[in-house]
Amino acid sequence: MRLIRFGLAGNERPGLWQENGIVDLRSVFPDIPDIGEQFFTAGWIEKVADLKAAPQQMDVRLGPPVAKPAKIICLGKNYAEHAKEGGFEMPKAPLLFCKTPNALNGPFDPVLLPRSSDQVDWEVELAVIIGIAGKRIPAARAFDHIAGYTVMNDVSGRRAQFAHSQWFRGKSFDTFAPMGPALVTPDEIGDVHDLRLTAKVNGRLMQTGTTRDMLFRIDEIIADVSEDITLMPGDIISTGTPAGVGIFRDPPVVLQAGDEVECWVEKIGAIRNRIVREDL
Repeated sequence: MRLIRFGLAGNERPGLWQENGIVDLRSVFPDIPDIGEQFFTAGWIEKVADLKAAPQQMDVRLGPPVAKPAKIICLGKNYAEHAKEGGFEMPKAPLLFCKTPNALNGPFDPVLLPRSSDQVDWEVELAVIIGIAGKRIPAARAFDHIAGYTVMNDVSGRRAQFAHSQWFRGKSFDTFAPMGPALVTPDEIGDVHDLRLTAKVNGRLMQTGTTRDMLFRIDEIIADVSEDITLMPGDIISTGTPAGVGIFRDPPVVLQAGDEVECWVEKIGAIRNRIVREDL
């Protein structure tokens, strides 16, 4: 099952993506909430899974597949080759940081170049969407808490990230977490630790990797994060990026206005975002 949110920014509604169109879930279930905490806690995934409804052809904007996540938790250096290309030591435990919800962006929406930081970079990542709340979740039960998976570009303002040895600012600029195109439920994924990832800039392949190369697996990550942080339905965990980002190339490659970045994860799909200057 592929759940989407469609419509104008800030006014999206839940939908079901099918090969021949979109099912507007609110036309079938007038009381269905947006895809977020209430959607998951009230068991709407199970209700929608049994739905038999004809899709419609729609030319609509897609929003991020989750509305108003409480947390966007990210992993740094979770692929060995990416750590090596940056000259970093391998982490001995999951290296966590956050992107703030203002960074959330649609799968085909523009990414805004920040005024306060240049050297903007791309990072294709597999993101996990939590469906069931939990604290101190054992790794053996971690997958029970997952609603689905999606693609995220962990867009990064490298000058802000590295200038003061902190990652928060450079990772959390507005629009710096484009995500989608859908929330894909685990039954469509199979082995989540055997998926290919790629990133292209203006059609040129820049990153390619596989989730087999994660240093910390998804069940280990969920167990680690939830040790003393309660994970809530709708929370997002983005699991790190393979080698091939721009800043560590020789010479470095950074994004400019007019560039287009495509991030793709096998069995989920692709997001494509044009880089633009904010018109202010």
